[in-house]
Amino acid sequence: MVAAGASGPVVVTGGAGAIGAVLVRALLAEGRPVRVIDNLSGGRPEHLAGVADDPRLTFVRSDLADPDHYEEQFRGASEVWHLAANADIQKGTADPGIDLREGLLNAFRVMEAARRHGVRRLLFSSSSVVYGRPSVFPTPEGYGPLLPQSIYGASKLSVEAFLSAFAHSYGLKTYLFRFANIIGPFMTHGVIYDFFGKLQRDPNRLEVLGDGRQAKSYLRSEDCVAGMLFVRDHADEPVNVFNLGARDRISVREIAERVVAIHGGRARIEYTGGERGWVGDVPQQLLDIAKVERLGWTPALTSAAAVDRTIAELARERGIGR
Repeated sequence: MVAAGASGPVVVTGGAGAIGAVLVRALLAEGRPVRVIDNLSGGRPEHLAGVADDPRLTFVRSDLADPDHYEEQFRGASEVWHLAANADIQKGTADPGIDLREGLLNAFRVMEAARRHGVRRLLFSSSSVVYGRPSVFPTPEGYGPLLPQSIYGASKLSVEAFLSAFAHSYGLKTYLFRFANIIGPFMTHGVIYDFFGKLQRDPNRLEVLGDGRQAKSYLRSEDCVAGMLFVRDHADEPVNVFNLGARDRISVREIAERVVAIHGGRARIEYTGGERGWVGDVPQQLLDIAKVERLGWTPALTSAAAVDRTIAELARERGIGR
């Protein structure tokens, strides 16, 4: 099912990224012409392997800070999916300007391009980190006050505020998706990916930041994209805010043990201590997904199943455990 108005060309910023590449394939499967804008700072051309030659796909390599280079792609578009941003919380902590430039300012440029070209629908990849350290679990969309603990989280919340204002000021229908931890086939960072890298460098020792008790919800990118498309097709408020995650969570300790096991089980796990792994880390996260479930969608995989599938995929790619 494609919602009323969800036809015609689609713009996807960050379309060569881990989530974007899955979304692009899904949109092409709907029969939509897709215009990807990506500067390839985080995305990779190979993520679009198999669809790069599709005549319905247009790829523009451009930084979003340069609208003159890409704004023409918004002409005639029916919807914009804004996924491009710095995806590394620690990187943004080291240089706070990154999330201002690549988060809020670039998102504003995308909103302005959409407004100027009469695009009526804008969908945004936000994050659970806008909740800061909530005192309610599972955490519903209406939880507040929203007090992010990272510059990354502040950037995401700022973009949400601007999108709400654009919706009410200019009639641009907006969708704000607050993600759990997204994992999947095109990931280039994150706890699982990092653990594989550490064991490649030293197969006898795995350092884990924090005490390992950090526990969060994990969602496969395929489930994430399916959830976003379902919400697009079934929610129709001026501003649509939805959590997307699994109903369960899994600890960093459990993930470390699984990764060590697939590497042969000989590595010693060492914890650095403390309740969180780094500045800006939210040690406990579990989103309330009752709102999207009432709409009619639920993820196919639990957090544990999503983690296991991702570990198995990385192991196959790297020839581990054969």
